[in-house]
Amino acid sequence: MTKRIAMWSGPRNLSTAMMYSFGARSDCRVVDEPFYAAYLTATGLDHPMRDDILGSQDTIYDNVVKSLDSPVSEPVFYQKHMTHHMLPDWPIDWTRHMTNVFLIRHPARVIASYAKKREGPTLEDIGFVQQARIFDMVDAPIVIDSADIRRDPAGMLQKLCARIGIDWDEKMLTWPKGGHAADGIWAAHWYGAVHRSTGFDAAEGPVPELSGTYAQIVSAALPHYEALAAHKIT
Repeated sequence: MTKRIAMWSGPRNLSTAMMYSFGARSDCRVVDEPFYAAYLTATGLDHPMRDDILGSQDTIYDNVVKSLDSPVSEPVFYQKHMTHHMLPDWPIDWTRHMTNVFLIRHPARVIASYAKKREGPTLEDIGFVQQARIFDMVDAPIVIDSADIRRDPAGMLQKLCARIGIDWDEKMLTWPKGGHAADGIWAAHWYGAVHRSTGFDAAEGPVPELSGTYAQIVSAALPHYEALAAHKIT
């Protein structure tokens, strides 16, 4: 049977690098934010490249769910999901067929990175509240911190594979420059740095100090981050 991995994170959270890491495995299929177009359709939000995104994906939630649970030939199916794409009234019973992993990052780092690509992010945009809600709804959630991955990619990914129940593959540590065939059409706006990479960046420096509205968002997001961090792989 195919091992289906639902990786839940907010934006600017090492999520694309992790998709590339799993995509480097010879036994793995990956999919990039499959609910993005459905989310934009349901909310009417104006995101960068909105029209292109709507034209590139199925906009109907139930259809996307069926695609994620459909048979695939690969032994591993890695699904990169943004937590804020999962609206509260959308049923998530389909996650029972998945190994649910939660990729977390300190909210100050997320805000500092997000604001460079899209000004004025809100708490809703960065997905911490939604991540905590989904964490409480799924069975046997696994948590891993992006800072720990960057500090020790090989060690942490080996532990993650063991928790998921798949073999470790050293190919997960590197990937070719220029992106992945599974990239969403929005990669042109968001994925510049990771497209220039061939592996995980070095360990992060001190947590940035933010002020004003951004500091208020960090304060609101921090309890959700800390709640999940209490369960993280160490």
